[in-house]
Amino acid sequence: MKGVLLVNLGSPDSTNPKDVKKYLDEFLMDPRVIDVPFWLRSFIVRGIILNTRPKKSAEAYQKIWWDEGSPLIVISERLQKKIQERTSIPVALAMRYGSMTLKKGLQELVDQGVDEILTIPLYPQFAMATTETIDVKVEELKNEFFPHLEITSLPAFYNKPEYIEVLSKSISEKIKNLDYEHLLFSYHGVPERHIYKRDMTKSHCKIDGSCCVTPSPAHEFCYRHQCLKTTALVAEKLNLKTGTYSNSFQSRLGFDPWLKPPTDRTIERLGLEGIKKMAIVTPAFVSDCLETLEEIAMEGKEIFLEAGGKDFTVVPCLNDRSDWAEVLTGWIDQWRIVDVKTAIAAP
Repeated sequence: MKGVLLVNLGSPDSTNPKDVKKYLDEFLMDPRVIDVPFWLRSFIVRGIILNTRPKKSAEAYQKIWWDEGSPLIVISERLQKKIQERTSIPVALAMRYGSMTLKKGLQELVDQGVDEILTIPLYPQFAMATTETIDVKVEELKNEFFPHLEITSLPAFYNKPEYIEVLSKSISEKIKNLDYEHLLFSYHGVPERHIYKRDMTKSHCKIDGSCCVTPSPAHEFCYRHQCLKTTALVAEKLNLKTGTYSNSFQSRLGFDPWLKPPTDRTIERLGLEGIKKMAIVTPAFVSDCLETLEEIAMEGKEIFLEAGGKDFTVVPCLNDRSDWAEVLTGWIDQWRIVDVKTAIAAP
């Protein structure tokens, strides 16, 4: 029997600093998030970050927390429910970090008689710290607790026409009546070394102006290419004029080189250059969360206004849109019939 496991990032159980600290410890100690030797990662996370950041992060979570709980969790649950209403096979939900564990999600499906699972990492673009860490953890759990399961993971869907269609539609609905001057595509940042590490050719990725637009097998696991390609496909779909949109990368951590340009400085630059009305979309996320609701919608707006801007419009993530649920259900139905990599992976 087949079943589906939707997987999102996760969230603290509450806005209490103790819960936030516990969550950050699990998240930041993941070797695919901070990919340095354990001793150094432990020193950075447990010796420095967890002694200073939990209180500040808790305050940020308090600003965006809903009565029902964490926005990311609530939205993911709503999406899961909509998909389950559209398909006859079991659909469970789990998080990579936090109390809604992957093990619980897998067990929920097993308890319903499932022995073949499609995991759907809810990230359009592949990255070490998102899709890869989910796939690796699921494989570990399978080997330890569920050796009988057959598990397949949905490939990155950044260039799938169905995804681009619904993403473009969501943007158009928000900005079509706005007299905006610039649309910023803000993606979650990653260290540059993550790009180099996942270059299967060991020579293509140079993070310059050409490698991401030059065809290469490396693009299958290149986060930067996949982000830029997402923007290019949406721009083509919406007939955006050159110069009216750009890319940036948010949420830097530490002092190592990260993908550029940074979102906060880009927002500030646009304001200082005289842009009065801008819109911003965050296509690395499919669910609104701390990084979109607080970092972008609150901090980003404040930066823009202080730099001289006037109107700052945030395009919501796809969240639990019915058309987005339909797209995911369509991919699930394809998987039920044929191999997922054949049915879904091809652009």
